[in-house]
Amino acid sequence: MKRRYSFPVHLTGAAVARTGDEMAGPALVLAGLALTGSAADASLLLAGVTVSSVLGGPVLGSLLDRAERPGRLLAAALALYAAGLTAVLVGLGRLPFALTLAAAVLTGLLGPALSGGWTAQLRAVVRDDRLDRANALDAMTFGAAGLAGPALAGGTAEALGAPTAVVVSAALVALALPAAWALPARTDPTPKSPTRGGRPRPVPPGPAPSVPVPSGPLVGPAVGLAVDIAAGLRAVVRSPALARATLTSVVSCTAQGMLTACLALLGERVLGGAGRGAMLLSCAAVSALAANAVLARFPRTIAPDTLLWTGALLQAAAPAAAVLGHPTVLVAAAFVAGIGEGPQLTALFAVRHREAPERLRSQVFTTGAGLKITGFALGAVVAGPVAARSLTGALLLATGTAVLAALAFFAVPAARGRAAPA
Repeated sequence: MKRRYSFPVHLTGAAVARTGDEMAGPALVLAGLALTGSAADASLLLAGVTVSSVLGGPVLGSLLDRAERPGRLLAAALALYAAGLTAVLVGLGRLPFALTLAAAVLTGLLGPALSGGWTAQLRAVVRDDRLDRANALDAMTFGAAGLAGPALAGGTAEALGAPTAVVVSAALVALALPAAWALPARTDPTPKSPTRGGRPRPVPPGPAPSVPVPSGPLVGPAVGLAVDIAAGLRAVVRSPALARATLTSVVSCTAQGMLTACLALLGERVLGGAGRGAMLLSCAAVSALAANAVLARFPRTIAPDTLLWTGALLQAAAPAAAVLGHPTVLVAAAFVAGIGEGPQLTALFAVRHREAPERLRSQVFTTGAGLKITGFALGAVVAGPVAARSLTGALLLATGTAVLAALAFFAVPAARGRAAPA
C-alpha cells in the first residue's frame, strides 16, 4: 500500500487543504465586514471557526483511528468543512447573525482534519526510515499555507470582492478531496470495537472490562466512541513526552494569537499602515519555511524535545523586540518568530509520531491540533482588548506567555528512567 500512494500526493493534498484553511480566516473576516458592516461581527466569525476545534479534535481523531479507510473519513471532513464555509457566506447578510455564527462554530469542529488529521496518516504513506524527513516536509506545508493563504485572501478580496475570497478558500479545501480519499487502508492490527455492523471484531488482549458496556443500535457505538476519546486523552496525559509537547505547543500558540492581535496596531504605528502589519505574518512564514527546509535536509541535528522549548524562547523574543517600536527591529522580530515556530511544529509532530500509541495516533494528532487552534483563538481574544488600551502591555503579555510555554516544558516531569532532554 505504501508504494501505491506516493508521498508527493499526500504532501500536495495537505498543502492545498491547509492553504484553503489559512485563507478561510482572513476571508471570513473580510466578508463579514463587507456584508454586515460590523468589525465586531467579523471578528466573532473568526473566533467561531477556530474556538470549537478543541471539541471536534478528539471526536474526529477517534473516528479516524476506528476507520478501516481513514482517508475516506478525512475526505468527508474536508467536504463538510468546505460546505460549512459556503454556508457561512450564504448566511451573511441574509440570515440572523446568530445562525451564521452557529454555522461557523459547527464548521470549526472539523478544523483539526486539515492539520492533525493529515499528519496522523504519514506512517501509512512513508517508511519509518524516511519519517523524519517526511515529517519536516509536512510541517513545511503549514509555513507555505501560512504564507500563501492570507495573501490569496487579500488579493482575491481586492480583485474580485471579499465573498469570492471565501469561495476560493472553500474550493481549495475541496481540491484536496481526491488525495485524502485515496489514502491507504489501515493495515496495522488496530483494536476495534467488539462489534460493528453485526460482525465480530478483534479486541485487545487482557482482562475483560469490569463495567459492562451498554449495547444497542445507537448506545453501543456512542459509548465505544466515548471510551476511545477518553483513552486518547489519557494517552496524552500519561505520557510525559506527549504531555509536555502538547502543553508547550498550546501555550506557544496562545502567545502567537496574542502577537497576531497586535499586528494591525503595530503596522499602523510602526510601519505606516495597519495592512502592513499583516505582512509580518508573511515574514514569519518565510523564515519558518527556511528553518524547516534546513531540518528536512538535516533531520536529526537537534533533538525534537530541545526544539520544543527553544522554539518557545525564540517566539518570546519576537514581541519583546517589537516593544522597541523600530521598523527594522519589528521586521527582524517577525523573522525570529518564524524561526521559532517552524522547527517547533516539526518537533511536535516528531514527538507525536514517536510516542503516540498506534491505535490512538489520529486522536493524539487531532486533539493536539484542536487545543492549539483554540489556544490561538483565546490568545487573540485576550490580547485584543489589552492592545486597545496598551500595545506595549499586550506585547509584554505575549512575551510572558511564550516564556511560560518554555517553562511548561520543564514543569512536566520526564519519564522515569529517562533523562530529561537537554
